[in-house]
Amino acid sequence: MAERVLVVGGGGREHALAWKLAQSPQVQQVLVAPGNAGTASCGKISNSEVSLSNHSILAQFCKDHHVGLVVVGPEVPLAADEYIVDDLTAAGVPCFGSSAKAAQLEASKSFSKAFMERHGIPTARYASFRPAATSSTVDKALVVKASGLAAGKGVIVARDQDEACRAVMDIMKDRAFGSAGEEVVVEELLEGEEVSCLCFSDGHSVAPMPPAQDHKRLQDGDQGPNTGGMGAYCPTPQVSQELLQQIRESVLQKTVDGMREEGTSYGGVLYAGLMLTNQGPKVLDFNCRFGDPECQVTPPCGTRTALQLLC
Repeated sequence: MAERVLVVGGGGREHALAWKLAQSPQVQQVLVAPGNAGTASCGKISNSEVSLSNHSILAQFCKDHHVGLVVVGPEVPLAADEYIVDDLTAAGVPCFGSSAKAAQLEASKSFSKAFMERHGIPTARYASFRPAATSSTVDKALVVKASGLAAGKGVIVARDQDEACRAVMDIMKDRAFGSAGEEVVVEELLEGEEVSCLCFSDGHSVAPMPPAQDHKRLQDGDQGPNTGGMGAYCPTPQVSQELLQQIRESVLQKTVDGMREEGTSYGGVLYAGLMLTNQGPKVLDFNCRFGDPECQVTPPCGTRTALQLLC
């Protein structure tokens, strides 16, 4: 039983997680750090000012306040240079989220593409580049991605070769997405419906959540640059139970199995952004946590049983 749960983060995703966790009879109180106005005081939910940057202080806070579980919302604390899950787990604090090594699936698109290639997980054809001068080698690929973490915004869909080359220069030379653009991944453009399929994993099995669909483009008519998500709905009728089972077997379970085979057990939430193509579902990218805005629509849609795994 987790008397208290600490949710790390301050966005709508963390609000949704706190709201759902507070409904569990196993949870006495949900603390959110840093939280937001919506989680400041809402029944069993309240904000906490505990420092998230010093993991030793955070671990001691959890012990002093009888926090039985820490749930990490955003991607940055999970990334390789943060180690929040690794540090808290080592200090004896139960933590829900992927290890820093496992978080490479999101923190490095170059790593995730090579991983998918090694394990036969369906995805777009790609190439990775480091020097900005390689922009001249871009041929017919129409999607350019900053390899590192860019808050869901480091993807440019190019209409032609010239635009793709400009995108590479913007990312690598002009640093439009900061250090996330030290390496770029250039992919073929996949056509179809884009959906988000998330699952819980204990490092061996997967428990899928209802599939969702969010809206990426900034402008009406599916135009403009990609954003981190401008709204979502769940479930999505584009994914039948049969298709979800296919995604579970060919993408989600295969990814968890592949990570374990490579010596990196994957625990927490695995998020697969997928394009439903004429050749079947193909992975656009992975996230190592709940999506936002997807997390705001999946808990009300039937993840009660799966969320009980957290408690």
